[in-house]
Amino acid sequence: MHDLKIYFASSNEHKKQEMMRLLDGVVLTLPKEESISFDPVEDGNSFIENALIKAKDLYSKVKAPVIADDSGLVVDALDGRPGIHTSRYGDENGKKLLQIEKNAKLLDEMKGKTNRSARFVCALVLMLSNEQIYIIEEAVEGFISDSVRGEHGFGYDPLFLVENTNKSAAELSDREKDSYSHRGRAARKMALLIKALKEDLK
Repeated sequence: MHDLKIYFASSNEHKKQEMMRLLDGVVLTLPKEESISFDPVEDGNSFIENALIKAKDLYSKVKAPVIADDSGLVVDALDGRPGIHTSRYGDENGKKLLQIEKNAKLLDEMKGKTNRSARFVCALVLMLSNEQIYIIEEAVEGFISDSVRGEHGFGYDPLFLVENTNKSAAELSDREKDSYSHRGRAARKMALLIKALKEDLK
């Protein structure tokens, strides 16, 4: 069977590689790889709403199957922040913080907090047409560390201790991360869905 091409509504190469490991037989194409303009305003009130915004924006341009991901870190002691603003957390007046600065900001906000429970959430949308849209949302529970741990992963992975592993998400191997992570859980369900829909995707 030939690999299936699906557009991935993202500019994040890390996410693309992670998703392609999980979606066997699928080749994900980022908009920038085909010089497609893609910068939708993510003004939804949930991960699912933002994933839908991204999927619909890209689908309107390519008129071909699209997968969109919106994911983030939800910290209980911070009233759910960074949440849907995870990728833009701490950015002010157009100035984007480096991830190392975002990690430092989060650790600072967590100083003295005894409740360190948190979860990574991932919403995936598969859009085949304006009428055929599938949504999957998964989460992985864990805790916020009191320091940066690990060299792998990206984003807030070095601060997130994955439940039942005693490791941060940045200390997990790719195989372990795919097994435990929010995106891994959602993508495994997406892989089953794509398999079931393969006739529609040809």
